[in-house]
Amino acid sequence: MEEYPLLSHIMSPHDVGKLTEEQLENLCTEIRFFLIRSLSLTGGHLASNLGIVEIATAIDSVFQSPKDKIIYDVGHQCYVHKLLTGRMNQFASLRQLDGLSGFPRPWESPHDAFIGGHASMSISAALGMARARTLQGEDHSVVCVIGDGALTGGMAYEALNDAGQSGEPIIVVYNDNEMSISPNVGAVAKRLSKIRLKPQYIDLKRRMKALFRRYSWGEKAIARVSAVKRRVRSMVLRQTIFDLMGFTYLGPADGNDIKTVKYLLSEAKKLQRPVVLHFKTVKGKGYAPSEQNPGYFHGVAPFDVDTGLPKKQGGQNFSLVMGAELTRLGEEDPAVCAITAAMKNGTGLNLFAQTFPQRFYDVGIAEEHAITMSGGLAAGGMKPVCCIYSTFLQRGYDQLIHDLAISRLPVVIGVDRAGLVGEDGETHQGLFDVPFLRTIPHLQVLSPASFPELRRALRWALEQREGPVAIRYPKGGELEFKEDTFDHPQAVLQEGSDITLVSYGIMINQVLEAHRLLCQAGIQGEVVKLNSLTAFDKEVLIRSLRKTGRLAVVEDCGNKGCVGQEIEALVQEAGISLEYCRLYNCGDDFVPAGKVSQLYERCGITGAQVAHSIQEAMKNV
Repeated sequence: MEEYPLLSHIMSPHDVGKLTEEQLENLCTEIRFFLIRSLSLTGGHLASNLGIVEIATAIDSVFQSPKDKIIYDVGHQCYVHKLLTGRMNQFASLRQLDGLSGFPRPWESPHDAFIGGHASMSISAALGMARARTLQGEDHSVVCVIGDGALTGGMAYEALNDAGQSGEPIIVVYNDNEMSISPNVGAVAKRLSKIRLKPQYIDLKRRMKALFRRYSWGEKAIARVSAVKRRVRSMVLRQTIFDLMGFTYLGPADGNDIKTVKYLLSEAKKLQRPVVLHFKTVKGKGYAPSEQNPGYFHGVAPFDVDTGLPKKQGGQNFSLVMGAELTRLGEEDPAVCAITAAMKNGTGLNLFAQTFPQRFYDVGIAEEHAITMSGGLAAGGMKPVCCIYSTFLQRGYDQLIHDLAISRLPVVIGVDRAGLVGEDGETHQGLFDVPFLRTIPHLQVLSPASFPELRRALRWALEQREGPVAIRYPKGGELEFKEDTFDHPQAVLQEGSDITLVSYGIMINQVLEAHRLLCQAGIQGEVVKLNSLTAFDKEVLIRSLRKTGRLAVVEDCGNKGCVGQEIEALVQEAGISLEYCRLYNCGDDFVPAGKVSQLYERCGITGAQVAHSIQEAMKNV
């Protein structure tokens, strides 16, 4: 570990707090070098962590976790904090099965004060912790780190509004690597901003207030002076939204200068009130490819350090096919438009955005707004397609019901990353869209298994005007099944007499593998593929089950509310007595990080596992 003479000896924030300013600067250099090398092997969120090195290091220098509570919003920017809290030797297992999570996990370390996988939650969590501290008479600091992207989420503003008026000592560290809120303009404004951040000015303010408070008239004098200052400042400086919400606002300052960051954190700690520290940072700082293309290096697969190129080139995938087909349909019909929530690249909408910029809307991290705005577009006569990851669509459940389904507005929801997604773990697996979407009246749910089926599903969803349609599709590309069976709500892919095998979407590939293995064992399975999860022909299933007397349903979603449970209810209603019935799914718990193939195996839903289980059961029937 000689290449990391400082970092290799850091086991806790206590160790960071003992370093000199020069050592802290050297530590930051080591951290960047380590992150680039380590993530080139494992993949992960690189650009955001390179940009936040000084902020995270200064926080762990000024505050003493786990006593002090440090919360990272959109927790993928927590890697530096993990390095400084004794987890350096675990980074080789980052985002791997049973390895180090890419997000804060309280059960992984006491230094992870709160889980953080979705955006805009940190201020709410921090305020709750601050209030718990006050109620219990404890003495510690509460700090949350939030980026400019997360501040596009409405939940953040709800929390800011409450926290600013609460008076609770809380420090919001605003990591601004792309934009600022209500930027100050003009030479005088810039000069006053610099004065307000000078150590001498902050020290003078504190000394003068302490002097005034010695006298009976002191608090009134402080209030009058503060009022005059606010009036003068408002004539020259634009008030930020943080000022208006009741925070003491300091910034913007250089977030990649650790001396400045450490000093302002120390001052904010002394204020004992709601404070926002606004730091400007360079996303991807310290690694040229990442600085030049921070969007690509936001979440990256293993790459070559020298060139920045991925070690394995990605092929065609469902997201890209969705984006390309939507662009083609947009050329045919000027009413087609696309919406996403800060996921233009991830959802494959780049081509549409480039081709039809006037019909493309990236609303930021605001899924609820995205869905309701899509409803407004549909009500106005447009044909909106709103593409959101399954895990983030959870936030828009109320809007799906209230703003789309009740009015039967023909909005198409592209449910990207449906099912198991892999390395991002519990907070990102798309396990719940099947149960929660299927509960909504008038909303149809389609689950294509191939690129041709996705294209057909999208065209049909845009042409129909009966109500909202959700099209769920997985991360990655096609597997063995590449056919098009979209003409029917369900399709019998293989005739058989011994057991009915039911599945949909990408999981049909596991069922076809199970069918092949069962045939080798002399068991003839009938494979039924569902294309619609809300409008499949129940009689087709009942006829098959009356013939086979056995049922296996394979899904990559949670057990509660899965399609298999509805089929079980159909069996009961039809009075069919089954010799064998088994639902293969992801169970009743959250699924951790790992390669999708590993997670299939852990959940017991690989084709080989399904076939083996059926064979063993049929031996005893």
